[in-house]
Amino acid sequence: MRHRDRLPPGQYLRKDFPVLHHGTVPDIDIDRWEFVIDGCVRNKLRLKFDDLLRLPSVEIKADFHCVTGWSRFDLLWKGIPFKMICSLAGPFADARYVIIHAENNYSTNLSIDVAMEHDVIFAYEYDGKPLTPEHGYPLRLVVPRRYAYKSAKWVNEVEFVYEDRPGFWEVRGYSNSADPWKEERYA
Repeated sequence: MRHRDRLPPGQYLRKDFPVLHHGTVPDIDIDRWEFVIDGCVRNKLRLKFDDLLRLPSVEIKADFHCVTGWSRFDLLWKGIPFKMICSLAGPFADARYVIIHAENNYSTNLSIDVAMEHDVIFAYEYDGKPLTPEHGYPLRLVVPRRYAYKSAKWVNEVEFVYEDRPGFWEVRGYSNSADPWKEERYA
């Protein structure tokens, strides 16, 4: 596939990986950190980082598209597929959305259908190394087919819900669906 076929409309290609986020980079004490799976599920869970590392993981190579207009090709991520978390949680049949919670009171929302795409993962490694704090250590969501504000850094909870609730950027006028191929930047 040619580069221009992989670049969504209105995007330009970068070779570096800029660091953008709301707020400051949190100082996370990994010994106290927990990943909570909550909401409309049969199995509410609290997992420590070591628990996550024991789950089956995958590596994905995916393109990354920032709503500010840049894209980067072929980023290598390692982590737990969202599908694995979903199977552990056992969401009720009418739970149609997930709210991803993170440090700095950040959240983003996805439909279960989008979250269940084969390349959506909770990543703990980037480019063969543990995530750096600037890129979301210890855990970030990676949603390659959406603008990067859906790929929340410093994730600490996934909440399964019946009705959609817009997240941090979505309530500030950004698109709820965030599809870069349709240039869904703003609501």
